[in-house]
Amino acid sequence: QIADVSEKGGRTMAGEAAAGAKNHNKYRRDKPWDHDGIDHWKAEEWKAEYMPGSLLEESSFATLFPKYREKYLREVWPLVTRTLKGHSIACELDLIEGSMTVKTTRKTNDPYIILKARDLIKLLARSIPAQQALKVLDDATHCDIIKIGGMVANKERFVRRRQRILGPDGATLKALELLTNCYVLVQGNTVAAMGSIQGLKQVRKVVEDCMNNVHPVYNIKILMIKRELAKDPALANENWERFLPTFAKKNVDRKAPLKVRKKKAYTPFPPSQQPSKIDMQLESGEFFLNEQQRKQRKQQEKQTLAAETALQRKEERRQVYEAPAESEARKRVEMHGDGGGDGSAEDGGSGGGGGGNESLEALKQSALSAARGKRKAAAGELGDYVDADVTTKRPKKKGARGR
Repeated sequence: QIADVSEKGGRTMAGEAAAGAKNHNKYRRDKPWDHDGIDHWKAEEWKAEYMPGSLLEESSFATLFPKYREKYLREVWPLVTRTLKGHSIACELDLIEGSMTVKTTRKTNDPYIILKARDLIKLLARSIPAQQALKVLDDATHCDIIKIGGMVANKERFVRRRQRILGPDGATLKALELLTNCYVLVQGNTVAAMGSIQGLKQVRKVVEDCMNNVHPVYNIKILMIKRELAKDPALANENWERFLPTFAKKNVDRKAPLKVRKKKAYTPFPPSQQPSKIDMQLESGEFFLNEQQRKQRKQQEKQTLAAETALQRKEERRQVYEAPAESEARKRVEMHGDGGGDGSAEDGGSGGGGGGNESLEALKQSALSAARGKRKAAAGELGDYVDADVTTKRPKKKGARGR
């Protein structure tokens, strides 16, 4: 029976394959309202007659703002209130809690304007100027707040990479704004951007790559090339990958660590357990002593240690008054003197000191003769360049008596 079922199943599958693949578009109907000429990214203008009634429920959003923004928000809040009132949105500034709140009213006829108002207070909290932040209420303007605080763990590395987004004198940030047609502000742990949806995607990619150690100059160069390619209508439906540069990642040698830790040999056995304080007291016998005996023992150990230290310092002070070791030359002289004394002892036994004096005199005479030889050699070399008639004697200096 199993063989018959398998044969029937095989014949059925073969029949389906012969009939052809399934037609997934069989039950799909044409959509006359959807064709290639429609721009799906185009923002349609909202009109009041689209929703004649009011909203059934009240929607509200609130956000906190830092302390340093309180003074500025108090100054611009009347402007924000007037602008939101034109869109039938109520707003509230709470300086005690440090929060901003927006909510719908019974006159609100645009269901999406509350989300725009939510983005407005978020941008105001992230240090965007009020005149710029109010532009987010337009249907064609969107915003994106990119959190970069947790992308890099090291604080110094985070500051350096965040500075790359700005560039020297803000040149990199200005180039990014021109290429994406967006307003970008780097503030603390976030990057706030305002513009079109396509431009916001490009800004987010550049910022995230920069925090992942990809310099923004590379992405800016790609954006410049894409901008030039978009001007050519012949390349509208072609792949641009062959025109874009590919940057190879370089393996830069890292700095050698200051301290190199040697790896210990691996052993599957854990280290031996260290003795506890009670074990050490049991070993030394201190565990069986009472509190008074322990104090006496510690006092005795302190006295013993103090006595050893005092003895060591006394020895160091005594060594200061000891005579230094004699030099080798002195020892040689004494050896020659001893030899002369021994030789004269055979004659009379009183020539030891005389032999020492003679050896000293011999050393003096040899030193003087060597000095005279050097002076004669110097005078002979000088005679080759100076006439013999010129006297070499120096005039005597007048002493204190001559004066």
